[in-house]
Amino acid sequence: MVSSGSPDSPGATRVDVDDVGETGVEDMTDVVDTEETDVTEATPVPRPRSHGAAVLGRLVIVVVVLALAGGGVWLVTAATTPDVSPTTTEIPALEVQAAAVQPGSAAPINATLAGDPAQQQQQPQVPREQPKGKQGKNTLASWAERASGPVGIPARALIAYGNAELAMRSMQPKCRLSWATLAGIGRIESNHGQYGGATLGADGRPSKPIIGVPLDGSPGVRAIADTDGGRYDGDPAQDRAVGPMQFIPGTWAKWNSDGNGDGVGDPQQIDDAALGAARYLCAGGRDMAGATGWWAGIMSYNNSVEYAQKVFGLADGYAKAAQTVRVRD
Repeated sequence: MVSSGSPDSPGATRVDVDDVGETGVEDMTDVVDTEETDVTEATPVPRPRSHGAAVLGRLVIVVVVLALAGGGVWLVTAATTPDVSPTTTEIPALEVQAAAVQPGSAAPINATLAGDPAQQQQQPQVPREQPKGKQGKNTLASWAERASGPVGIPARALIAYGNAELAMRSMQPKCRLSWATLAGIGRIESNHGQYGGATLGADGRPSKPIIGVPLDGSPGVRAIADTDGGRYDGDPAQDRAVGPMQFIPGTWAKWNSDGNGDGVGDPQQIDDAALGAARYLCAGGRDMAGATGWWAGIMSYNNSVEYAQKVFGLADGYAKAAQTVRVRD
C-alpha cells in the first residue's frame, strides 16, 4: 500500500499503449544491467520472521517494444519524494518469503525490456496479439503471452508492468525501473489483480473491485480518515487501499495516471495502477536499478523492511524465470 498524498495534485497522466512499428523487430536483445551499487548504512531493524534465498543471475530478454504514442503530451508535474507510507497488514493469502538481504546492500536483477520507447503507432486500449510475420514480428503482448507461464504472472498483468517500465524510460530514463519490481509489488498487494477469486480481464480490470480493509487504526493498521468521499473505496468514513497496486485514495489523487490511454485514471485498472506506482517509485530522481534508490523507493511504498525483502525476492525470481523466454523460436 502506498502512502497518502495531496488531494489537490493534478489529474491523470496519459500514456498511450502502442503498436510495434515495422522497423522495430530486428534482433532487439537487451542484456540486463547488473550494476553494482555502493551499500548504504541502514538503521538496525528487527529481523523478519522468515527468509528466502535471493536469486541472482543475468537476464537476456528478446522483446519488441510496445512504445508510447509519437507526439503525445504527458502532463507530469515536478515530482517530489513521497512521504514514507504506513506499514500495512499483508493480505494473509498472499504471504511470500522474504529474501535474506539487508536493506541497502543490493538491488534485484534489473531485468528490463529491449528497445527504444519512441515514435510508434498508437495501439487500441485493449492490447491484442499481433500477427507474426516472416521475420518474427511480435509485440509486448506476444512476449507477455510467452513469459506468463514461466514467470507465473497473467499475461495481461505483464503487459501493464512492461508498459509502465517503458513509459518511465521515456519520461525519466535515469530511473531505470524494471517491470519485475512492479510485478513483485503487484504480487504482494493483489496477486496481480486476482485477489479474492477475481480474474483480470482483457480490459485490465479485475472481475470484482479489489478494496482493502478500513484504515481505522486497528492493530497493525494506521488510521486514515476518508479523503475521497467514498469515490474509490466506497467508504465515506475511512480510506481503504484500492486496486491491483493498493493505492490509498489520497495517494492516488496525487499519482493518478492513465496507462491505457482512455483519458481516465482508475486505480482498479492495472495499466493505470502500474503506471501510478512506477511514477511514485521514480519520484525525486531515484535510480531504481541501484541499491540505494531501490530500497528508498520500496520503503516509501510500504515502510516495512520485511515487505521490501519480499518484493526483492519476488523481483529477483521473476527476472530469473524470464531469462528462459524468447520471442522467437
